[in-house]
Amino acid sequence: MRPRESYFLVLIIVRWPCVPLLFFPFCPIIFIMIKPVAKLIIALNGNLRKSEIAAGFAWGLLLGLIPAGNVFWIVLFVASFFFKHHHASKLVVLAILKIIGGAVAPLMDTVGWAFLHIDALQPFFTTLYNMPFVPLTQFNNTLVAGGLVSGIVLWLPIFFLVFFLVPVYRNKVVPKMRNSKISAVIKKLPLVGPLIESVTKAAISGK
Repeated sequence: MRPRESYFLVLIIVRWPCVPLLFFPFCPIIFIMIKPVAKLIIALNGNLRKSEIAAGFAWGLLLGLIPAGNVFWIVLFVASFFFKHHHASKLVVLAILKIIGGAVAPLMDTVGWAFLHIDALQPFFTTLYNMPFVPLTQFNNTLVAGGLVSGIVLWLPIFFLVFFLVPVYRNKVVPKMRNSKISAVIKKLPLVGPLIESVTKAAISGK
């Protein structure tokens, strides 16, 4: 494939991710997530505050563990925009958790069942259930309760874990990757070079 053809194909994927879906309907998430992944990589390799990246990971975890479309999920998703964090990090983690949702669901179901059957909380749950509109949140669903409880409990641990890992990645991993022979070989592959350049420009421009 010639360089001009490579750049043209990459431009289509980055600028108009819906176009490839006509030909590859079985993997839409790949094309949809190209720009968020690029923005995350740029943030990790740039000067963006590690606290913002860490908060993005934590928000993505919380939203990823709660079933999408639930009232709790919608409220939390909207509320997340009022807090300073890296949105691309949130979207990437959220997408990963939704992809592996089938593997996580049994654990969330177990956590939710245990939480909803705490004897001391039964009067509280009964009061909530009898309140107007509250049952619409499906708080008594084991998957919803399990995801909400797990996301809240893991929010701070994930935040601090990413907060401390970002400097390690920037100071230890990145220099080794830049000087490695494998990195140079990958960048010379037909589509990888144009893809990296085009995705980077698209992510920076935010278009």
